[in-house]
Amino acid sequence: MKNNFLYTLLFLCATSLFAQTSDSLNLKKEARKIVVNDTIKSQIEYNPLAPATAAFYSAVLPGLGQAYNKKYWKIPIIYAGMATGMYFYKEQNDEYQRFRNAYKRRLAGYTDDEFQGISNDRLINAQKSAQKNKGLSIIVTVAFYLLNVVDANVDAHLRQYEVSEDLTFQPNFNYNQFAAKPQYGLSLKYNFK
Repeated sequence: MKNNFLYTLLFLCATSLFAQTSDSLNLKKEARKIVVNDTIKSQIEYNPLAPATAAFYSAVLPGLGQAYNKKYWKIPIIYAGMATGMYFYKEQNDEYQRFRNAYKRRLAGYTDDEFQGISNDRLINAQKSAQKNKGLSIIVTVAFYLLNVVDANVDAHLRQYEVSEDLTFQPNFNYNQFAAKPQYGLSLKYNFK
């Protein structure tokens, strides 16, 4: 009887061990995920510092902000505008120096300058005109430089806006059957979601 009791006890312990082992193996927790299909197209991640970065790059080296924005076609326009301003500055500076030197030589008593048929008053006016044009050339050069910085900043801002297909602007042609005339108009369609 003692043996039967030991066997029974051993049998119960073994089955309880196997039962616990098998229960723990069969229990699996499944993580459920909720997936929502969104109708909004995925957009580029918004970077709030992109406009400041583009403006800084353009301020350091003109055209670098446009390269940062991947608008490479604007770079030659910027450099052409700035080079044109600098070219005209140099031309007007040379003209100013010619008029000034001729006027100074006349004041010193020489009469052999290149502007023999022009009076002293005309030389003074030519100097003023050349000096004014030099100033305008500097303004044009600085304006192209500032336009370069502003363009890089604005373009970086606008790159981050999503342009939706929900906005349409199209001509509208209808035929009025009562008046027997065509009617023309424009329609603007915007869908709010």
